[in-house]
Amino acid sequence: MMKRTWVLLSTLILVGLLAATTASADMPVRKIVVFRENTAPAAKQTAVRDVGGKQLKSLRMANAVAAELTSASAAALAVRPDVLRVIDDGIAQEHTIDAPDAPKLADRQAEQKPNNGSETVPWGISRIHAPEAWEYAGGTGVKVAVLDSGIDLSHPDLRVAGGVNEVDGARGYDDDRGHGTHVAGVIAALSNKQGVVGVGPAIELYAVKVLDKKGRGWWSDIFAGLDWCVDNGIQVANLSFGSAQYDQTYEEVIYRTHKAGVVLVASAGNNGPTPDSVHYPARYPGVIAVAAIDSSDRLPSWSSTGPQVDLAAPGVDILSTYTGPHYTTLSGTSMAAPHVTGAAALSLAVDPKRSPNQVEDLLKATATTLAGLSTDQQGAGLVDALKAVNGR
Repeated sequence: MMKRTWVLLSTLILVGLLAATTASADMPVRKIVVFRENTAPAAKQTAVRDVGGKQLKSLRMANAVAAELTSASAAALAVRPDVLRVIDDGIAQEHTIDAPDAPKLADRQAEQKPNNGSETVPWGISRIHAPEAWEYAGGTGVKVAVLDSGIDLSHPDLRVAGGVNEVDGARGYDDDRGHGTHVAGVIAALSNKQGVVGVGPAIELYAVKVLDKKGRGWWSDIFAGLDWCVDNGIQVANLSFGSAQYDQTYEEVIYRTHKAGVVLVASAGNNGPTPDSVHYPARYPGVIAVAAIDSSDRLPSWSSTGPQVDLAAPGVDILSTYTGPHYTTLSGTSMAAPHVTGAAALSLAVDPKRSPNQVEDLLKATATTLAGLSTDQQGAGLVDALKAVNGR
């Protein structure tokens, strides 16, 4: 009798474990449902609802929706005639060498506080000859979006013209990490006799929050952020993040954003010295991929390399604005990309009619080739803001 009871009890436990495993295996997860061309928006909503899914947001340039789906509902959508594909919603990570698993950057010790009456020109800003370029252009009227963790809206050295939050649970597009504020300062910290100054002090900054307080962001949030850029006339977008995973839908979104007239600048990644290690989206055609150099024009060991690298820019020990509001020094290709973004904006201030391809060609043609570095390490060379605005 005792043996039979034990067998029955063991069977019940096993059945329970199997049921729990099956249930957890079919918990809803984030997916991106890509529809065929000419599918009506209402039909997209109906399709997700019909399989019991929860739509999170519409992704116009991807011709898709982000949704929470079980494996069964995803499979049911995938066979619909109006659905092109159903993919996992991937994750991108910021490109600072302090990341990815460090505590949020806002917890680090700030190294410098605002100092009224005194302004520092960081070495990277000087190295690309930005101060000399201001004789020709400071960035007035050029709209630049920082797709990142937001921007500190109360920082006295930054002026944010607007923005959007695409991150679930975040409150507005104020920065809750510090990374986005640092990137923004490299691009456009004000010339106001305090703190630091950016590549283009008169650039019109927009905060597009697509990364969370850990410096990570869903692809769908990035896609939505790029939709916002196109809809709001953004001319240059800085993407200081990436992942090693290729995706066809992601490439299509990048292509459409570029075609819509947005200059896209992205950090190459921090996966060096491994060869051919440039991350996406920098790796996609139409994106200006930026590697990092130090103050001696050397490539740090961690900067990603490969034939996709287009330009190099300062990315080691970069002093810039930070949450608090404070200032701090960070390193990574995350810090290199905004130097190029700023230079691109200055070139557009001189000639707003330049296309993204023309801006990229100009930046490459006026770059300085660095001795001792291969094209896989530096692309066309070190970006030069002065040459980019005066054409020589």
